[in-house]
Amino acid sequence: MQSKQFEYIFMYTLENEKLKIAVKKTGAELCKITSVKKDIDFMWDANPKIWGSYAPNLFPIIGALKDGAYFFENNIYKLPKHGLVRNNDKLVLQEQDQDALTFKLNYDKDSLKIYPFKFEFFITYQLIDNILTITHTINNLDDKTMYFSLGGHPAFKCPVYNNEAYNDYYLEFEHTENSKTHLINMENGLISDKTKPVFNKSNTLALKHDLFNEDALIFKDLKSKSVTLKSKSHSSILTVSYEDFPYLGVWAKPNGDYVCIEPWLGIADNENTNQHLKDKEGMLTLMPQKTFTASYSIEIHNSHL
Repeated sequence: MQSKQFEYIFMYTLENEKLKIAVKKTGAELCKITSVKKDIDFMWDANPKIWGSYAPNLFPIIGALKDGAYFFENNIYKLPKHGLVRNNDKLVLQEQDQDALTFKLNYDKDSLKIYPFKFEFFITYQLIDNILTITHTINNLDDKTMYFSLGGHPAFKCPVYNNEAYNDYYLEFEHTENSKTHLINMENGLISDKTKPVFNKSNTLALKHDLFNEDALIFKDLKSKSVTLKSKSHSSILTVSYEDFPYLGVWAKPNGDYVCIEPWLGIADNENTNQHLKDKEGMLTLMPQKTFTASYSIEIHNSHL
C-alpha cells in the first residue's frame, strides 16, 4: 500500500499501512498518531480544561525566560514561554511527498522585534513503517552569529487502553540511570539550583499523578538516548529516541492522563541568570549562512498496530 496524504482545513495527514498522523498548520504541531487497523490513538487529546496542547515545537527558547525577557547587544527583547513557533499561524507547508510533510517559518518584521535574527525554521515529519521521525532544520540567513535552542514537547495518551489506570504505566530508559531532576521554581517557571533524586541506579520511572506536583522532571546528564512508555499489562507502547538532544524533560499536569517526553537542545532560564542571550545555558550558536539539523523519533511498537 502506497503512503498517502490528505489536506484538511488547517490540518495535514500522512498514512501508511500501519499508522496515520495528523499535523496542525498552526505551529506545525503534531496532534495525532493513530494505528490504522486497530484505530488506537497514542497522542493526548489536548483537553483545554487540563492542558490544551498536543506537541508544541519549541524555538528559539525552551521554557520560561526570567521576567519574560532577555538581553542581546544592549537591547531587551520579550519572548513568550517556549518561543515563537508554538501557536504561530504563519507556518506554511513547504513540501509534501508520499511519506513526509515539511513546514517552514521564515523571519519577518514581527519576529525581528522579539528575536533579532534572520532565520528559516523547517520541521519535517517523516513516516516510515512504524516510526515517525521529526527533523528540525535551522538556516541562519543573517550576517551575525545566531543564538537559539529548540526542542519537542509531545504528549502521549496514558493510559492507552480503557481497562487501565495511569499508575499502570511507567517509563523504561535505555540505560541504568542515577540522574537527579533539577527543580523548577513554581512561582516563575525558572530552574533553581536545587536538585532531587529520581533514580537509584534504576532504568524505570513509575508514572503517578503526584510525580509532577513540583512541575517537570528535568534531566541534564542522562546516559540514555531513548525511553519507552510501557504498560504493566500491554508491555511496550512506544519509544522516543533522541540522540541529538542532551536534555530531557518529563512532564504532565498532575490531573492529566498523559505524559510528555521532551527532547531538548536548551533549557529554561536559571533563577540566577544575567538574562544575556549569549550566556544562557544550553544555547546553540550558528554562524552566518550556515545550517543546523537535529532529529528525534517516535516508534509505535508493532503489537499495538
